[in-house]
Amino acid sequence: MSFQEAVEPQCSETKGSVELIIEPQVKDLGEFTVRRVLPAPEKRMVGSFVFFDHMGPAEFPPGEGVQVRPHPHIGIATVTYLFEGEIMHRDNLGFVQPIQCGAVNLMTAGSGIVHSERAGDDLDKTSRLHGIQSWMALPIEEEEREPAFQHYPAADLPDLDINGVSVRVIIGEAYGHASPVRAYSSTLYLECVMPRGSELTLPDQYDEIGAYVVTGSVTIDGRSFGEGVMAVASTGAAMTLTAEEESRVMVVGGEPLGERHIYWNFVSSSKERIEQAKSEWRERKFGKVPSETEFIPLPD
Repeated sequence: MSFQEAVEPQCSETKGSVELIIEPQVKDLGEFTVRRVLPAPEKRMVGSFVFFDHMGPAEFPPGEGVQVRPHPHIGIATVTYLFEGEIMHRDNLGFVQPIQCGAVNLMTAGSGIVHSERAGDDLDKTSRLHGIQSWMALPIEEEEREPAFQHYPAADLPDLDINGVSVRVIIGEAYGHASPVRAYSSTLYLECVMPRGSELTLPDQYDEIGAYVVTGSVTIDGRSFGEGVMAVASTGAAMTLTAEEESRVMVVGGEPLGERHIYWNFVSSSKERIEQAKSEWRERKFGKVPSETEFIPLPD
């Protein structure tokens, strides 16, 4: 999925364990809103995370829902992580798999993949959709790898209780537990559900860490961070979050991979490779998604 028309987030510097505060810009897409967090002007990536969108929450009447026509990607691996709702994934490799709450569909674009995202089995009733869409840049030596798709049920992901905080390890390793989801570089992705008054110190073994407040509010270094804000940790600092109310926080981070260029759905360390991908999509040289007849044209 792609919402590239959303405007860029705003950033501000701070002190203590928080180096940077990113306040996303909000784009109303009619059916639902999207908060764009990454890329931001002063922080294009956090670890390998080159794209981070908070979509919804949204409610759809019967017969309506997300309808994202087939479109291409290169140079990334994607995860759409849902708190509510369902999205049906189809790609040119032949995979058809619903994206469901708490599960992970890891789509590795590599040298090129095409997929669509449509409403799931709840299309015949009033439905809700709420989740995070993230793209992770691939290391340079992996950018042109064969595309792939892997599904990980929610039950396969480690669920931990850390001082009363429910932590799900989506990607990477934290608090002595590792996710089975494949990572192409040192990567951390956590979902943290924090009861009011609870505290959580984030892992400090990763080069870069960002904490995004999905719902509720938390304090870090005595400063309050509300819904829709990402706090990026200072280098080498361990951020401790205290929930001012019941809160859901997504934690992202890992090893920096260097500069990446982004055009629409294409991400690469090479501008020339992006130009090649643009030409190939115009000329319809990417694969086709079975049973799909529509596609999203290359933007002007």
